[in-house]
Amino acid sequence: MPSPQQARAQASAITSGRTAEETEVSATSRLRTLFDRPRLSPGQRRIAQYLIEHLPEAAFLSITDLADRVGVSQPSVTRFASAVGFSGYPALRERLQSIALGGRGTGPAEENRGNELQAAVDAEIENLENLRRDFADADRVIDVGRKLAASTPLTVLGLRISVSLAEYFAYAARRVHPDVRLVTRGGSVAYDALLQSREAGGTWVLAFSMPRHAHETLNAVRVARGAGLKVALITDLALGPVVDEADVTFATGTGSRLVFDSYAAPGVMCAALLQAMTDADPERTQARLEGYEQVADQHQFFLRD
Repeated sequence: MPSPQQARAQASAITSGRTAEETEVSATSRLRTLFDRPRLSPGQRRIAQYLIEHLPEAAFLSITDLADRVGVSQPSVTRFASAVGFSGYPALRERLQSIALGGRGTGPAEENRGNELQAAVDAEIENLENLRRDFADADRVIDVGRKLAASTPLTVLGLRISVSLAEYFAYAARRVHPDVRLVTRGGSVAYDALLQSREAGGTWVLAFSMPRHAHETLNAVRVARGAGLKVALITDLALGPVVDEADVTFATGTGSRLVFDSYAAPGVMCAALLQAMTDADPERTQARLEGYEQVADQHQFFLRD
């Protein structure tokens, strides 16, 4: 029996010259892929199974009708939609209708699935479209950006596969924030860094938890909360133990069509929080950026374009 990642490697193998018709998959398979989340509750699994078994009709049900058919509450349906990567039930229903009608999605890029690489791009476009809908109300991003900007020091935590996102955020944040501390090692090293950050006056941690979700991340977030730090979390899940420990969570979809995940939407989420941080203290931002440019010019950090 292959591991989940081995199975993904086999399923996503790149084949040259295959047409859209040759790569067609059944609606049931597409739904199972859509709902393949590790921590769906029993009630959420009931919703998923009902949708798989009754797709032609269920794709057009209102949230009230679907809740009645499955025997769950309307908030349970909303939480299910969020758990499988959508901003709400309307966005999920739109996707279900596309599958039921034999379409590839809601945008022009989904009209022709093409080969495996194009399908991976299509999936990321869908993640970005969901994030765009979430950004319709930017108040939460603005509020958290202000809090991160005010935390001195600001700790950025990313372990294992999440290191790359944490490093990107910390690198950029240091241009506009006077004390950014990056934690990319777990265990006692992370604990020391978090406790020292709190003792130095820090109030917030920005943590990243991408699949496969590490026990080390959960433990570090618990240590941060125990020390009195607030935790903002960027992850792909709307539910789960790490989410339960965070003070605020930004759930963004990850690309899972290839053997290793891709992070278009989490990357944009990082950039949005960085923008909110720069907007929170314009004078400090301007002074720090000007100072950095002077040093960069003096030491010729960059090539002349």
